[in-house]
Amino acid sequence: MTLDGAHQNRFSSVFKQLTEIAGALGYAAEPDTCTVPNRDGILDLLQDLRSILFPGYFRPSHNGLDAACKLEHLGVIYWRLAGQIHRTLHTGCSRVCDSQGAACPIMEKSCQLAMEYLQKLPEIQAKLMKDVQAAYDGDPAATSLEEIILSYPGVYAVTVYRLAHEFYKMGLVLIARIMSEHAHSSTGIDIHPGAEIGESFFIDHGTGVVIGETCIIGDNVKIYQGVTLGALSFPKDEKGKLIRGTKRHPTIEDDVTIYAGATILGGDTVIGRGSVIGGNVWLIESVPPYSKVVNRPQIETRVQRTAREG
Repeated sequence: MTLDGAHQNRFSSVFKQLTEIAGALGYAAEPDTCTVPNRDGILDLLQDLRSILFPGYFRPSHNGLDAACKLEHLGVIYWRLAGQIHRTLHTGCSRVCDSQGAACPIMEKSCQLAMEYLQKLPEIQAKLMKDVQAAYDGDPAATSLEEIILSYPGVYAVTVYRLAHEFYKMGLVLIARIMSEHAHSSTGIDIHPGAEIGESFFIDHGTGVVIGETCIIGDNVKIYQGVTLGALSFPKDEKGKLIRGTKRHPTIEDDVTIYAGATILGGDTVIGRGSVIGGNVWLIESVPPYSKVVNRPQIETRVQRTAREG
């Protein structure tokens, strides 16, 4: 279809305005595709990494491959990972390198970080095995470990969190966030990759769970759907801008259970070891170890209502 002159002028005006607005907001309207992480590529890497952590359960699978083919596959993942890290580290790097006809100075660093990340996979896998076992031990409806690995949204969300958390610690925040927000949209479970979560962690059901960036969660913690571990307030500086990098979210010590709909807020809030937090509880202050906190609604009986109305 050929556009007439009037349409071309109108479209040109729209594109010009969009470009100007984007520039005023401080980002490129059309960034170089070689210097921006590729979201689809990162999500493909996520599935490849998951297939390594749970061999045989997800595609591409290593089943039936000899040792040489497995190593080759890991090598492919390594180079793809290095490429995405390179895109993340240095906007504009490829344009500079291409213009100078020289090797990219950031690529060596990218390869180093990619290798460091792959070397963390055994540790991540060990933690995930404990998470899966915690899910099996904590859910009487579970019939097998295979069922949990293949179908539990909480386990998927925690798997993505543990992979994303390592990127976050390496300073590759954008990669981490792309992964974690994918898990959020897939499961309804929102775990910020900056949170610190211990071993044997189980989210049962899971929909609506929110775990903030500065949360610290100990070992053997179990939480149910609708739980929020969030910020009580957002401190601002003298210019009214948010102060970043402060502890805004609660600390949950070992062996705590938090039931559905509970809301726990604040960076100074600590839930002591072995505590049980009941459903729909609202907490903005710490509780000592081995506490039981419940929400007891005031229920008016028919006799009380009759007396009051009389």
